[in-house]
Amino acid sequence: MLPIAKLEAVQRRFQELEHLMCSPAVLSAPAELQRLNRERTEIEPVVAAFARLRDVERRIAEDREALSDPDLSELAQAELPELELERERLAGELELLLLPKDPNDARNTVIEIRSGEGGEEAALFAADLFRMLCRYAETKRWKVEVLNVSEASAGGYKEVAALISGQDVYSHLRYEGGVHRVQRVPSTETQGRIHTSTATVAVLPEADDVDVHIDDKDLEISIAASGGPGGQGVNTTNSAVQIKHLPTGMIVKCQDERSQLKNKAKAMKVLRSRLLELEQRRQEEVQSAERRTMVGTGERAQKVRTYNFPQNRVTDHRIGLTLHKLDKIMEGDLDELIGALRTHRQAELLRRGGGAGPDGGALEHAT
Repeated sequence: MLPIAKLEAVQRRFQELEHLMCSPAVLSAPAELQRLNRERTEIEPVVAAFARLRDVERRIAEDREALSDPDLSELAQAELPELELERERLAGELELLLLPKDPNDARNTVIEIRSGEGGEEAALFAADLFRMLCRYAETKRWKVEVLNVSEASAGGYKEVAALISGQDVYSHLRYEGGVHRVQRVPSTETQGRIHTSTATVAVLPEADDVDVHIDDKDLEISIAASGGPGGQGVNTTNSAVQIKHLPTGMIVKCQDERSQLKNKAKAMKVLRSRLLELEQRRQEEVQSAERRTMVGTGERAQKVRTYNFPQNRVTDHRIGLTLHKLDKIMEGDLDELIGALRTHRQAELLRRGGGAGPDGGALEHAT
């Protein structure tokens, strides 16, 4: 049975938000307007689906009354099965919409990819993962902005960070966080032996200014000449920026741009996102001591996914899914993989009996 009282509470909250967002007090406070608009966007699909359900139920009631009318009974009998199927579909949709929501799902996302075990091959694999995620972003019409790149001497990336912007980015990319393992024959291997390497992927929701407050006195900023291969112009200017957050000891570097100001702005985006993720992790650890960290140390035993090139196979170890389409996945065809992970998470939440909060407002996140 659907929680009708909760759905009605969500509906009332939606109407209240629309009224608040038109008030002069909120219109003159950008941070509050942004917060309310985010909440409104989150619950709007619930309100729309509930309105469709109410309309279908009204039509079903009318058709059942019409069954006793000789002139209308045939039409009503023909229409009722379709309406009842639609009611069942909408009820299922609402069950999913009422599952606990992560408030980060609609956010833009910072991804950080680092080479792990495997030396040069790990750096090449890190570059392949970044390309795969960029191709996936293209299929979703998301924007990719490179924040920082540290290239390896033999090619590939020791580290790369990017901001991906668009609709519901985090809700899709959240599943990419963890250790990715590759099994393939490196181009430098003369004996045809398969090597195993790893790369780590961190997926961080982008932090807004209103989410994370950073005092200037807590920052130690240093400037240096940018490093890069091939004697490029980037090497000749003092544009690389390193920011150290003194309270946490967290260090962020950015040298992708020739401008100090642009590099500082990009580094601050990464720092804010890391601090937001750190604070959210602390809050979740209070609720559950069993929460697993996203990246770990990069050891092979911590893998979330394996990419086996000789067998054209990808295995996601979290849900035991194997797909024999590695070539397509490396070109960004991640919909089947990510769709399965999202479906698994929804099934787990349904099994736990998750639902909307009693006030109909923002829904609690369950990992």
